[in-house]
Amino acid sequence: MKTIRIPTMSARVTRRVVTGGGLAALAAPFVRTARAAEPLRLGVLVDMSSWGRDTGGMGSTVAAQMAVEELGGLAGGRPVEFLSGDHRMNPDLGVQIARDWFDNQDVQAIVDVPMSALGLAISGFCKQKNRLALLSGPGASSITNQDCNANTVQFTYDTYALAHVIGAAMVAEGAKTWFFITADYSFGHQLQADATAFIEKAGGKVLGHSLHPPGASDFSAVLLAAQASKADVVALANAAQDTNNAIKQAAEFGIGQRLNGQRIAALLMFITYVPALGLKTAQGIMLTTASYWDLNAETRAWSERFFARTNVMPSMEQTGTYGVVLHYLKAVAKVGTDPQAVMAEMRKMPINDAFVKNGYLRIDGRVIRDMYLARIKSPEESKGPWDYYDIVRTVKGEDAFRPLADSLCPLVKKT
Repeated sequence: MKTIRIPTMSARVTRRVVTGGGLAALAAPFVRTARAAEPLRLGVLVDMSSWGRDTGGMGSTVAAQMAVEELGGLAGGRPVEFLSGDHRMNPDLGVQIARDWFDNQDVQAIVDVPMSALGLAISGFCKQKNRLALLSGPGASSITNQDCNANTVQFTYDTYALAHVIGAAMVAEGAKTWFFITADYSFGHQLQADATAFIEKAGGKVLGHSLHPPGASDFSAVLLAAQASKADVVALANAAQDTNNAIKQAAEFGIGQRLNGQRIAALLMFITYVPALGLKTAQGIMLTTASYWDLNAETRAWSERFFARTNVMPSMEQTGTYGVVLHYLKAVAKVGTDPQAVMAEMRKMPINDAFVKNGYLRIDGRVIRDMYLARIKSPEESKGPWDYYDIVRTVKGEDAFRPLADSLCPLVKKT
């Protein structure tokens, strides 16, 4: 496949066109023919340069392309064109790319958007421009709570569900006392606050917490504090390389390795973290996930096709990107591209894809779907590459996500 690269605000942008015959490339930007239908453009806004490149990155663009191919390459008779932008975990750069896409390149929706600060910004920008934010990557539950709007879908996970599933389940299984190692920024604080509420509601107790700056390399002080607390669970309220560094150093302290009885709960962890850690280091960690490649025959078949293109199994961010693009395009095929008509149709249609069955989109923009409590296997339990998760429990979407009765979203009518 030939790829056309268009420089935009120092970010790398990739143009791809998906047609009924598969992937094809334009000879030049915005070439038109008299016979060609007007393309429908979507922008996949991801990180391709730093810690988000493995959980989303070009894999999210591949996942989006697979959604289009599943529909025969067209949406409502129109070919679908993707622009892939690298925001480099820089919110200002991400908004610049989005502005160019909307003002100059006729992009109708922005997809994925890892990083909560940028997700919130893109959500608000889409409302301002009356385009759609089809979010898979950002986790802040405020996106569909107090900061909700009628132009945003939060498809995959959020801090509320991540904390609820793991906190309530582990307390119910006897893990009564907790200590948090928390990244000192809004996402980490929100994860800790959400988890604390569920732990205490379930009858558990938080013994303390230690904060660390983003990008920390030395976790020895916070791990010593966690160890000294003698808490049943050491909870990691952080992400990406911070999570990996904390897990590696926790293993050196014996935390999570059954030497002192403490367990590790990673409140946000992706399957793509595990190869770098190794099962010997990661074994026993508890986590919440929205998807897993090896759930059933359908998820395995989709993931094997994804693996053939990327050489990795998909993260939940990537499967969410596939799911939200597929659901959007199904709605476009029925009602056209008017943003509010599409949102109404997406709320009306059940969500069914390789990873989500009978999900649905609520008025607040939150997709309600099943979530999974997982435990990372030991080297002895694993049967081969990517056989990493033991799915301990399936949690119904209505039980995992914030109920509308507790919502602060202004779109929700209180009775």
